[in-house]
Amino acid sequence: MNTQTDQAVAILEKLVGFDTTSRDSNMPLIDWVADYLDGLGIASVKVTDATGRKANLVATIGEGDGGVVLSGHTDVVPVDGQDWHTDPFALTRKGERLFGRGSSDMKGFIACALAAAPKLLESKLARPVHFAFSYDEEVGCLGVGGIIDRFGIDGQKPAICLVGEPTMMKVVNAQKGCGVYETVLTGKEVHSSQTDRGVNTVIYGAELVNFIAGIAEERKQDPDPLFDPPYTTVNVGLMQGGTAFNIVPNSTRILWEYRNVPGDDGSDIRPRVDAFVAERLLPRMQAVYPDASVVTTELANIPGLAPEQDGPAETLIKRLAQQNATEAVSYGTEGGLFQEAGMSTVICGPGDIGVAHQPNEFVDIEQISLCMDMMDRLADHLQT
Repeated sequence: MNTQTDQAVAILEKLVGFDTTSRDSNMPLIDWVADYLDGLGIASVKVTDATGRKANLVATIGEGDGGVVLSGHTDVVPVDGQDWHTDPFALTRKGERLFGRGSSDMKGFIACALAAAPKLLESKLARPVHFAFSYDEEVGCLGVGGIIDRFGIDGQKPAICLVGEPTMMKVVNAQKGCGVYETVLTGKEVHSSQTDRGVNTVIYGAELVNFIAGIAEERKQDPDPLFDPPYTTVNVGLMQGGTAFNIVPNSTRILWEYRNVPGDDGSDIRPRVDAFVAERLLPRMQAVYPDASVVTTELANIPGLAPEQDGPAETLIKRLAQQNATEAVSYGTEGGLFQEAGMSTVICGPGDIGVAHQPNEFVDIEQISLCMDMMDRLADHLQT
């Protein structure tokens, strides 16, 4: 490893050591990053959530408008119930791989950005670099809005955003959007020998799940070859209800989502679900129990990233990453939100999305090295 890659790995070890599972606070990590930057003479701003338990961090090297945002999320998914062979919150090297939760998704990129800070400082940039490290990306991109708002407060107008999600250092210029919903059915609990007097929310919920599955099948008829799978997907990820075999369940919770291709905004899906509930489920439920209800709440609405063919971000990052082509991905990122805020945006970062969220998540050291090479080229580019 070269010196810069060594430094990135050392920082990654620190970052992985913080358990920043989305349900918990990320403040210890944010405080460490702020102290690290302060030691280099780089001021940073913490943008906290309403509870004060979580924060984004924004820092700028250089002055003026334009420049590049280096965007990464600090939170990680849980390790509960996963078969880890090492401590998930201690970076462990095995050969040329670094194991640990978040090593790929996406503390590896944040470590590279931080390791590049000294050279960025020395380079006397003509255009700025903005570090934008967010919270709660994994549960719906909830934190990044505070970063975008902060740019407005500070009067900064970044031109390009690089979202460092793991792409094996390939340049991604398109992603699917995502809508996430919770539907709660409330019925009437009775003894199972008197089913006619109760409202069985599991059975009604199953009807709703079957209806959602029908929408999913319909979407397969409208392919977009840019993506894999090549259509808007609709999925039910969780259904919880009931207490025992001999009790009619009075409450059922369903979590469901859609991931839409750019040509399909998915705007008809929620209204169709609501209409099915209003026309097919509620009348029958309330005929038995007038207080029965079905309530759907939107948990997240993440815009897709639309391709900007030969746009500023694509042109620059392809050159810096030494890539000739672009790809599209089906997973969600904060990229669409930066694009909606007026920044030309692409996704490119170290690691493999195929190991993200999995036990024994890892990043190859070669990927860290390639990312550091890209950071070097970025520093050189922004001097001119």
